[in-house]
Amino acid sequence: MAYPRLSGTATRGGASSSFRLLALAITASAVIFFFSSLTFVLTPSTGDSSDLDSLGFDSGSFGLGSTRRSVLALKSDPLKPRLDQIRKQAEDHRTLALAYASYARKLKLENAKLVRIFADLSRNYSDLMNKPSYRALFESDGHSIDESVLRQFEKEVKERIKVTRQVIAEAKESFDNQLKIQKLKDTIFQVNEQLTKAKKQGAFSSLIAAKSIPKSLHCVAMRLMEERIAHPEKYTDEGKPTPPELEDPSLYHYAIFSDNVIAASVVVNSAVKNAKEPWKHVFHVVTDKMNLGAMQVMFKLKEYNGARVEVMAVEDYKFLNSSYVPVLKQLENAKLQQFYFENKLENATKDTTNMKFRNPKYLSILNHLRFYLPEMYPKLNRILFLDDDIVVQKDLTGLWKIDMDGKVNGAVETCFGSFHRYAQYMNFSHPLIKEKFNPNACAWAYGMNFFDLDAWRRVNCTADYHYWQNLNENRTLWKLGTLPPGLITFYSTTKPLDKSWHVLGLGYNPSISMDEIRNAAVVHFNGNMKPWLDIAMNQFKPIWEKHVDYDLEFVQGCNFGM
Repeated sequence: MAYPRLSGTATRGGASSSFRLLALAITASAVIFFFSSLTFVLTPSTGDSSDLDSLGFDSGSFGLGSTRRSVLALKSDPLKPRLDQIRKQAEDHRTLALAYASYARKLKLENAKLVRIFADLSRNYSDLMNKPSYRALFESDGHSIDESVLRQFEKEVKERIKVTRQVIAEAKESFDNQLKIQKLKDTIFQVNEQLTKAKKQGAFSSLIAAKSIPKSLHCVAMRLMEERIAHPEKYTDEGKPTPPELEDPSLYHYAIFSDNVIAASVVVNSAVKNAKEPWKHVFHVVTDKMNLGAMQVMFKLKEYNGARVEVMAVEDYKFLNSSYVPVLKQLENAKLQQFYFENKLENATKDTTNMKFRNPKYLSILNHLRFYLPEMYPKLNRILFLDDDIVVQKDLTGLWKIDMDGKVNGAVETCFGSFHRYAQYMNFSHPLIKEKFNPNACAWAYGMNFFDLDAWRRVNCTADYHYWQNLNENRTLWKLGTLPPGLITFYSTTKPLDKSWHVLGLGYNPSISMDEIRNAAVVHFNGNMKPWLDIAMNQFKPIWEKHVDYDLEFVQGCNFGM
């Protein structure tokens, strides 16, 4: 059978229709597969129905609408985060109120009024959250939150927050000012603490600088001692008769007690230079055994225009022993040794006011020899005591012409206004001191003192000194030193001298006028800034330096004063 031939166009149209039918069939299959898979996934098993129920699914619903509602049910209850937010705000403001109460308590604002206000605010928050109806909100599982209760809770929290912020705003200015004041007080306290510490350390450092021996000065003493050992025959007076001038009461006698060879030589040099008749002057220099050889060499190296210089050691005066001298006896006391010689910084600096009295020099026998002048020089009638830190600028023989009116001690008084009165040197809370002395009595200065030894012997001042020194073994009558016992010993036996005889303060007071210094017979470098130290005041140092024997090879070899 013959089939009719199709034209080319008909053939192409049939092919196109076949392809469209195939695509449609594939799409329909894909849709059917998608819905079948989705139905399978969303169909719960019998054992899992309870779990799905707990997640918000309905086990009896399997349609598409049921699927949409179940997915939305996974979201948390919108009331729960709202409750958490309100609760957090309440807690935050309660904590803020507590913090301000704490600051108010620290700053002591308005007699603690703000402390009570902020404490009450904090307590109100706590009371609010502890109400049974609101506690039920916090303990709910998120499904049973009563929205009306939540709204009431929110309202009360907002009211309290409003009050809290209002109180904080009103108190802010007071807090800011008080905080600034408190910070300033804290800063001042810290600065004062640092200042006190710095003062203690500075005082201790100053004490070390003042009482230490400069290297060059030590060098001079060692070189002089080396010369003494190398040529003993040139400098010893052993075996030689005592020159009669040393005991001649008609001459002008000076007592100088020192372990500083340069300082002692300056005193002698300046006195001899300004003496009108130097051959009538006799200087009695007493030192310790260690410096005896150096002193002997120093005063043998030059002539003093006829003036005599006697050099002795403390040990040469045999009566000066611990059985007779209270200071030497007290030095055997263990507690006193600990007070002076225990090498601990905290011990040295814990009492800055009396730190200088911890210097062992105040118990040095050289410092206390001044109380034994009549026994040391039994054939003399009068003697002028000079410290080793003075410079003589005028002839001093006029002192021997002063009528002492039966007094023992001629000295320049130092009191002015309420300063330098007896009350500053002694413990007037002690009944014995209070009974015997006037706290307003005027003090005087050691450094240049003219002593009538005959009057001293008559009233036995040394016995008075021993009496009071023995009573003060535990340092309850006065802090140690030689001025307080001197003020006591010569309380009613001191004759005031004109102030031009003795100008003090060149070792601590930079404001002394040069006119006053030029008019003074004796200037005194009392204080820590001794002229032989690096810490000396430059404006006063030349007064002392011009009397140093810089031409001596021993001084030059040690670069003293360089």
